Amino acid sequence: MLKCRIRHRMADNRIDDITDLMRISGVSRNSINKLYRGDKVATVKIETLMRLCDALDCKLSDLVEYIPDTNG
Repeated sequence: MLKCRIRHRMADNRIDDITDLMRISGVSRNSINKLYRGDKVATVKIETLMRLCDALDCKLSDLVEYIPDTNG
């Protein structure tokens, strides 16, 4: 499972809404929404994460955290 901290990074950069992040990063609303809402994300393109990291001036580890499934 991925835990996304996109809301925190947006707040740190004073980005108020998804539309602003779309404009800055060039990432689609659907991709940002999945991460923003914390939906169970099965796949995310590395390019998408890199664009968001560039736009939010952060490292990948600042944006997402991998949490292993403990159910076996």
